Amino acid sequence: MPPTPATSPAPATPPTPPAQQTVARRRAAYLSELARGTDHFHEPRRPDCPWCGSRRLRTRLRTPDLLQHKPGTFVVDECEDCAHAFQNPRLTAEGLAFYYRDFYEGHEHHDTHEGFAERILRSRAGRRRHEAAARAMLPYPEPESWLDVGTGHGHFPAAAKELYTYTSFDGLDPTSRVEQARTEGRVEEAHHGRLPDLVDRLRARYDVVSMFHHLEHSPDPREELRAALAVLRPGGHLLVEVPDPDCAFGALLGKWWVSYCQPQHLHLMPLRNLLDELDELGCTVVSTDRREPHIPYDLTGALALAIGNRLPGGDEPWRPSPPTDLQRTLRTALTRATTPLLASAFALDHVLAPLLRRTRFSNAYRVIARKTAGRHTPRPDAQPFDS
Repeated sequence: MPPTPATSPAPATPPTPPAQQTVARRRAAYLSELARGTDHFHEPRRPDCPWCGSRRLRTRLRTPDLLQHKPGTFVVDECEDCAHAFQNPRLTAEGLAFYYRDFYEGHEHHDTHEGFAERILRSRAGRRRHEAAARAMLPYPEPESWLDVGTGHGHFPAAAKELYTYTSFDGLDPTSRVEQARTEGRVEEAHHGRLPDLVDRLRARYDVVSMFHHLEHSPDPREELRAALAVLRPGGHLLVEVPDPDCAFGALLGKWWVSYCQPQHLHLMPLRNLLDELDELGCTVVSTDRREPHIPYDLTGALALAIGNRLPGGDEPWRPSPPTDLQRTLRTALTRATTPLLASAFALDHVLAPLLRRTRFSNAYRVIARKTAGRHTPRPDAQPFDS
């Protein structure tokens, strides 16, 4: 005979997975931080262009955080005189820390469209791309020492070492990933922090300084360029790759263009502006390239972001509550159902790449500049970017 309700054992409660326990603990901290809203993460809106000082600005983009879905709205303004595009109002140091948190380290998305989009954004870190970028320096004397700024896990130095077997590669990054890169042998020395803060220690030490998709993250790109030249030896080379704001995908895809990458990308610099700045800093530009740096991810990234923003929310600690079992099930089913679409977009991006990189749809450019011996390079702390 079945037991009566009074004597029936209580149903067993399934254990909470460790990952969900971790998210639950962090949710309280996030919600406490968000109780003040998001306005305090932004500086006051500036009325002029940080590059040329013009007050003729137009709003180019207004978007939420499409990748991690953290609360907040972000605006990209464009100068109508020099075409420099920049986040306005810009995030404060506290805001940058908040929106970068869990993107590169810690929290990971598993089997979600956000995870797919993050992998697409990081595809610029693929080994073939690294090897191609390293080959761009082959026409110049083999360097003894090379500093990779914004190196992350040091994947570029590891790939470049195959071509430059006698070169000493060091890495610099604001995150602890660079320490892991040193531990795993990808870089010989790991510098943790910002390049402008380390100039005195590294001055005139390197034959090459590389910055791959780094300047757009910097609150002050001019300060970064001055610091890079300060740690170069006379005759050394600076290698820079950045997203191209003139890319036609920006207008075609709008907020879904992955190179906008709000709220992380603070500046998008037209090629002409960067060339003029390097000339002002006493450099000789020896190479520019809009073809090879193109990254075939525009259609795939846009589709991944669009789909991901229409799925039920995931279990992120900045959301007020975890998803229900039904939401989890629906999210998983829709993710699997749309995978063929993403695979098709990925294939189309790569099929079109040879054509697109020869047109205005190319989404990045590369500049190689030589620090001219005998010409004065301003101190890294001169001419502040926001003056």
